Amino acid sequence: MLTLKALGKRYGERVALDGLSLELARGQFVALLGPNGAGKSTLFQLLTGLFVPSAGEIRIGGFDLRRQARAALAQIGVVFQQISLDLDLSVRRNLRLHADLHGLPRAQARLRIEHECERAGITDDLDRPPRELSGGTRRKVELVRTLLHRPSLLLMVEATVGLDPKSRRDLLAALRAEVAERGVTVLWATHRVEEAESADRVLLLHRGRLLADGTPAAVTHALGGYTLEDGFVRATTT
Repeated sequence: MLTLKALGKRYGERVALDGLSLELARGQFVALLGPNGAGKSTLFQLLTGLFVPSAGEIRIGGFDLRRQARAALAQIGVVFQQISLDLDLSVRRNLRLHADLHGLPRAQARLRIEHECERAGITDDLDRPPRELSGGTRRKVELVRTLLHRPSLLLMVEATVGLDPKSRRDLLAALRAEVAERGVTVLWATHRVEEAESADRVLLLHRGRLLADGTPAAVTHALGGYTLEDGFVRATTT
C-alpha cells in the first residue's frame, strides 16, 4: 500500500529524514513511534504532498506521488494532530464539504454520512457545530470525514493528543474495525509507547532514521529492553 525508497528531506544543513526505505502491506495497523524531532511530522508532510522530498520516491497504492499526485493522494485519508474542522459549520455541512471536494455524488455522500455517523455514534450531533462538541466527539467527526471517500491508507498524526482514556480507546477500536472490515492500512504516528504496544507492526524513527521495524515483541527484543517503553527510551536517549 505504501512504498518509500531512500526517502530524504533536508532543511538547509539539517537532515530531517535520511534515506528512509520501507513497505507497508494492505490491512496492517502500523505504529510509527519516535520522540519529538524524530522526523515523524516531516514524513507525514511528504506523504500528503505538502512538502517535496529532497531525495527518494514515494508510492501510494502503486502510484508515484511525484508523477501521479492526484491518483496517489486519492488513496489517503488524514487526521492531523490539530483539529481541522470548521468549528462554526454543522457537522453535516463539514462532512458534505469533504464529500464535495472528493467528487462524491450527493446521494452517495448522504448515505455514507448517515452510515458512518451511525457507526461512530454521532448521529444526534449532525446538526450541531463542532464548537459545541467534546474533543473525543470532534475526533469521531474527523474520522468519519476521512472515511467518506473510502481511502486505502489512513494517516493518523498524534491523533489522541488531548483525549481522555475512553476517547483514545474508542478511536483505536474504530480504526481496528476499518483494518479488519475493509483491509485499510493505518499508519499511526505517536510518541505514546502504550499506543504502539497493540499494533501489528512498530516502526521506530529517530533522528530521521529507522532504528527498528517489526512486531512490538520483536522491536522490544531488538532494542534490548524489558518492555517496549524501556527499549524506546534506551534507543532514543543515546
